[in-house]
Amino acid sequence: MLAAQNKRWEVGQPAPLDVFNALAEYPPVFRQVLYNRGIFTSEDAQRYLHPEQTQGFDPFLLKDMPKAVERVLYALDQQEKVVVYGDYDVDGVTATALLVEVLAALGANVNWHIPNRFDEGYGLNNEALHELAGRGVDLVITVDCGIRSPREANLAAQLGLDLIVTDHHHPAEELPEAAAVICHKQDGDGYPDKDLAGVGLAYKLAEALLMRRPLEGQPVENWLDLVALGTVADVVPLLGENRRLVRLGLARLRQGRRQGLLSLAGASGLRDLSQITAGDIGFVLGPRLNAAGRMDTALDSLRLLLERDPQRSGLMAQQLDGQNRDRQKQTVIIQEAATAMAQEAGGEDILFAFSPDFSAGLVGLAASRLVDAYYRPAVVGHIEDGHARASCRSIPEFHITQALDECRELLVRHGGHSVAAGFTVQLERLEELKSRLAEIAQRELGGRELVPVLKADAEIELDTLSPDLFGYLDLLEPTGQSNSVARFVSRNVRVVRSRTVGADAQHLKLTLSGGRIYFDAIAFRQGHWFGKLPETIDILYTFERNVYNGNVTMQLNIKDLRPYEG
Repeated sequence: MLAAQNKRWEVGQPAPLDVFNALAEYPPVFRQVLYNRGIFTSEDAQRYLHPEQTQGFDPFLLKDMPKAVERVLYALDQQEKVVVYGDYDVDGVTATALLVEVLAALGANVNWHIPNRFDEGYGLNNEALHELAGRGVDLVITVDCGIRSPREANLAAQLGLDLIVTDHHHPAEELPEAAAVICHKQDGDGYPDKDLAGVGLAYKLAEALLMRRPLEGQPVENWLDLVALGTVADVVPLLGENRRLVRLGLARLRQGRRQGLLSLAGASGLRDLSQITAGDIGFVLGPRLNAAGRMDTALDSLRLLLERDPQRSGLMAQQLDGQNRDRQKQTVIIQEAATAMAQEAGGEDILFAFSPDFSAGLVGLAASRLVDAYYRPAVVGHIEDGHARASCRSIPEFHITQALDECRELLVRHGGHSVAAGFTVQLERLEELKSRLAEIAQRELGGRELVPVLKADAEIELDTLSPDLFGYLDLLEPTGQSNSVARFVSRNVRVVRSRTVGADAQHLKLTLSGGRIYFDAIAFRQGHWFGKLPETIDILYTFERNVYNGNVTMQLNIKDLRPYEG
């Protein structure tokens, strides 16, 4: 029987004295935060805290970038028909919007195609290529897909379609034959940063094009708002060049120049874009843009990003917000059913749940919830027309795409990252695939203590927190994957008041005290503690502003709590 996992707390080791002294311009607790992120000198701190002041890498360092630029410029000069072929998640939609706008500004005869998740599935597909060829398209540029589509690339060549592939996913052994393949993860690629998202690669192509053919008054930085959206939503590491691009992109977003995003922020309750953070993208804007592709067609999100009219974009944003509410309700239903199936199957190292009743657009979210609950790799899939189409989510200890690579002969198609992937398999091969993946998981994970780890930067007295710290914590932005928000541990904290909030009383609202100062606190999805809390507790939390009706107060966002044991 599966059981929900307790979490292990790991507090960072204290910074050595020489590092502590080298960072003397910062408050002591913030020096520890910097040290935990590999920052040991004042110069390192300046580069890390102010990435917008650093230089990005030359896009022509990407293998095949010169060939890609030459082919696109030829298409511009000859007024060829160009199609940007994207993906239905936020990364793919923002990458599509970016290249469509840049190419249109350059005078291209450009259109777009985003496959329907339910009818076409992920990536290049034969039906779409036949349709594009029939329309007289000359050049197809993929964004966020294509690197694992060698057969489709061969078909494109047979149909007379030139192909440029831009994709940030891990390539297979066989690369697609194309006019250019831009993937920083392919062998022989000299680009220094290997963590760009799909929209990041689209941006580098746009940057290279505008280096060769500048647009007066339209620098490539005008499209950094889309880069920030797609990069954060795709949960790639927010370090290196991604950190620089997202920091600059957030500044662009705060200017509120894209009407579609202004409308979406208003519809979602995010009224003030001037204060937007990476967290707002991850938890507010991103899910609503993703909802279109999960529930119907991602073209709705693309059209919103391209829309300039306030009235039309307002209606589009309200539709996406409504789709997101429907998505939330349906996800809960699928999650509960998938949990029951995984429990019944009794898997120890990897969890499976497949059903024709599962929406293909929501299985990835259900898999994520299983991983969160049980800290095991999870595979959740939709069954239809003799095939199973699944989304996989994993844990750092298990590289799910490499596991799928070991089973490639069973699969129609597959691809992804270390902790997120997808595949299609013929139904008669599903049980064999599950058995093989279970064997691989047993080999990699068997006998290991699999416990989720919550890392904290420092253990501090609660009363030492003050609003002065906020200005420094803001410099950690953008926070997210591989660059977490600062977390702290405080012990022997007194519970003054507690109550449940939210639907089904699932969240916990608290008033806590370290002895002299009272703090408001929120513990999401921890309402089960209500009525069971002892007088004093230990907490692992983030320190944040709570803005309500224009008033700003200090708040603790509690990630985990446990009884104080002395």
